[in-house]
Amino acid sequence: MAQIQIKLVRSVIDRPERQKRTVQALGLGKMNSTRTVENTPEVAGMIKAVQHLLEVTEL
Repeated sequence: MAQIQIKLVRSVIDRPERQKRTVQALGLGKMNSTRTVENTPEVAGMIKAVQHLLEVTEL
């Protein structure tokens, strides 16, 4: 599978609890934290749910 890099570029403060937990499940904690993950359907769905908070780059 392809690798993608995700970066948290907007804060989760004042966001619904569900979005906060989704960002945490992706392995992102603080602003500007990055993580490289496999592009699976599960991860793609989580990214789509919080895409307004993330910056996604394909590797």
